[in-house]
Amino acid sequence: MSVPDVIAIDGPSGAGKGTVARAVAQALDCRHIDTGAMYRAVAWRTLQQGRALDDEPAVAAVASGADFDLDGTRVAIDGHDVSRAIRTPEMDVAAAAVARLPRVRAALVARQRSLAVAGSVVMEGRDIGTTVFPEAPVKIYLDASPEERAARRAQDPAHRLSPGTGVAEVARALDARDRLDRTRRASPLEQAPDAVRIDTTGLPVDAVVRRVMKVVGERRQGARGS
Repeated sequence: MSVPDVIAIDGPSGAGKGTVARAVAQALDCRHIDTGAMYRAVAWRTLQQGRALDDEPAVAAVASGADFDLDGTRVAIDGHDVSRAIRTPEMDVAAAAVARLPRVRAALVARQRSLAVAGSVVMEGRDIGTTVFPEAPVKIYLDASPEERAARRAQDPAHRLSPGTGVAEVARALDARDRLDRTRRASPLEQAPDAVRIDTTGLPVDAVVRRVMKVVGERRQGARGS
């Protein structure tokens, strides 16, 4: 079986995954998949159905049976456009809760793998290079200082806890999310051994994109030469 042409971009919240992944996908003229949005959408749909987020069978049923539409920045589940609804601090917490459930992760990992069958894809998340596509030819791990990540999130209305939320409060929320992601039993957040780590602290987006594109070029050239 051939290795899917996947560019895996992982990292914690606020590291710049979404912005960079979208830019790289545009530059390469290929599909961009935000796997975090899938977990958020599943959490949203579960709550909308009146189910508890710790009801693993119920959440797993949503994850395995939902109809996803991931088109650019648009996210829809079962016909509901949730692009804006899932980008809130409450959904940050809800997504982290369902992402800890092994049956939910198994269902979504299977669906994420199926998305790469149609062609080249830039896929971002927290376990793409370690669990979803450990054989991906290009793996990037984006990170930034806790202070920088908190400052970025504090400036984003979609993730601000309230209109007057300060950076310190956002930093505490990010730290809590990091602990959840790194300590969960199923596919914890960690850097793949063969991933290229890029520290985005203080770097403009275009500089990060150039670094990623350089890695993509080198890895693809190496693959052709092997």
